[in-house]
Amino acid sequence: MVNLLMESWALLEAICIPCLILGALSAIFLIVVVMIQPSNSSGISALGGQQETFYGKNKGKTLESKLRKLTVIMMAVMAVFMITFCVVVFHFNGF
Repeated sequence: MVNLLMESWALLEAICIPCLILGALSAIFLIVVVMIQPSNSSGISALGGQQETFYGKNKGKTLESKLRKLTVIMMAVMAVFMITFCVVVFHFNGF
């Protein structure tokens, strides 16, 4: 019985610690990526509406769109690590 508990504790540590570390690192990286992004509104001029420009047509290739995609990817990665961490902790604690 004690051997089984020690093996499950080692498995808990082997899964939880990397998930927690990688989740924290992805959260820090996500904060940095969000802070790098320019704001969406440009002050009072946003009330007047937007005109269609060449820049607006090619938004998929800009740095701004790449940062938005990276934000979504990092949010998903962080969510996967944190959900995995919670599931493992709740499973081993008997909840």
